[in-house]
Amino acid sequence: MSTQDDKYKATRQDRLLEHSYDGIQEYDNPMPRWWLLTFAGTILFAVLYVYNIGPIGNGDGRIADYEHEMRAFAAGHPAASGGVSEDKLLAMVRDKEDVHEGGETFRKYCASCHRMDAGGLIGPNLTDTFWIHGGQITDIYKSVTTGVLEKGMPAWGTMLKPEEVEQVVAYVASLQGSNPANPKAPQGTPVTP
Repeated sequence: MSTQDDKYKATRQDRLLEHSYDGIQEYDNPMPRWWLLTFAGTILFAVLYVYNIGPIGNGDGRIADYEHEMRAFAAGHPAASGGVSEDKLLAMVRDKEDVHEGGETFRKYCASCHRMDAGGLIGPNLTDTFWIHGGQITDIYKSVTTGVLEKGMPAWGTMLKPEEVEQVVAYVASLQGSNPANPKAPQGTPVTP
């Protein structure tokens, strides 16, 4: 054998551990330095990432980026009360066809809680001037669109088409002062239409 083979065997023999398991012996090979440095770097990056220390790379940091993206989304997707103008809703109240279509949708989805004549059953009376969540037409639109989950009213804006929601709001607004038979007692605060 050559001297190089002897050196190799001697080096291997030096790193051989003293114990054996089932006749198998292990070598004590330390991790490569580059691997240990990479591992330490990932720990350092995790600390910087969690605490959002300064801008790492390009940008202002992940929290600032998130807040910027949320503002951009909110600008592109207006809130339920801002999705339609008050003038458009008031014009729909004067349009007989929109009010009729809104009445059909109301009887299909809303009458089970508000009665066919909107005099109130589980839900409040919609024909008087008392309103729990605001009686302006934009308030009614917001209540119908986003719902009132604590009172059991679903968010109809996610289940109905936008046009149907607007027509229902126009129908409800047209019911003001329509004196149904045996209405539910007033709830909320009085609102002047």
